Amino acid sequence: MANSLGKKVSLPIKDAAPILFGAVGLLAAIVTIWMNISVAQAAGVEETPEEVFTEATLDEELTLPVFDTSQSGYQLSRRVDPSTEISQRSRIEILRYTVQTGDAVFSIADKYGIEPETLLWGNYEVLNDDPHLLKPGQELNILPVDGVYYQWKDGDNLEAVADELNVELLAIAEWPGNKLDPVNSAVEPGTWLVVPGGSRAMRQWLVPVPSRPQSGVGGAYGPGGCSGDYSGGAVGSGGFIWPTSNHYISGNDYWSGHLAIDIAAGYGSAIWAADHGVIVFTGWSTVGYGNMVMIDHGNGYLTLYAHLEYVSVGCGQSVYQGQTIGGGGSTGNSTGPHLHFEVRLNGGFINPWYVLP
Repeated sequence: MANSLGKKVSLPIKDAAPILFGAVGLLAAIVTIWMNISVAQAAGVEETPEEVFTEATLDEELTLPVFDTSQSGYQLSRRVDPSTEISQRSRIEILRYTVQTGDAVFSIADKYGIEPETLLWGNYEVLNDDPHLLKPGQELNILPVDGVYYQWKDGDNLEAVADELNVELLAIAEWPGNKLDPVNSAVEPGTWLVVPGGSRAMRQWLVPVPSRPQSGVGGAYGPGGCSGDYSGGAVGSGGFIWPTSNHYISGNDYWSGHLAIDIAAGYGSAIWAADHGVIVFTGWSTVGYGNMVMIDHGNGYLTLYAHLEYVSVGCGQSVYQGQTIGGGGSTGNSTGPHLHFEVRLNGGFINPWYVLP
């Protein structure tokens, strides 16, 4: 061995042994690396040495990589793409659902993972944007995605329809369930198309009611409507209580197609005035609400109580918070007992959850 001056020097065997063994170990590591790279390449895997094993390090002694010798070569695995697995693929077909007793637009939509608006937009011919027209035995379309089910009319074109339903043209053209020809996009009148992400305004069937002193709804809701100046009647406190003993939803929650909440209420269970006020409707309604009560609270608020089994108050009567005004039921367009409860402020609808404790 030569030192830095080029002169030969000799080392005792005990001093040279670690260097010799280290060189042999390093050579063995290189051979092992080469063999494993060859095995990987033979299996069709192009990997760099860094990918094949953990790099060996030299501290006080050489640490060699450890390989599983119980297998020949490498265990290769395929990365699963969830979008290609059958169980994960999005459906594109329209399902059909038969309405059952106790169903509501909100609960059916939740069952199939779509928004309640989509259920109405997919069944305008049956429900006419009115969730209270839901009846047992009806056959409903269940769209595969949120959006609109649109029937093509004579003179329609994709650009105009896309603009009307607030989506990009390609959203309609590329939806596989529509089976549109990319070369010839002509659509036969009467054809039904899914418009993913589409939306439109809801047809509003509910009648706004002015507050006092020009109170009363006349015949807008049916023969139970009252008329008159009730400025001398009870006035609300501005704070509300739950109108039922139950404080949870049974049916539809509040959303753009249902401007109320459906509260669980059994047949004949007590329904209470949510605040002081004057009765401006009591009796049978003709808009699907069955037996109904409306209270004008004299401070801009009105509350509406629908599908009652019976009513126990009369036109123009002052009532007070917590007073019984009727019993729970399922009259009118209803698939099961509950209380349809609306809150209005200055002629507009507000979410009852905002005022209930």
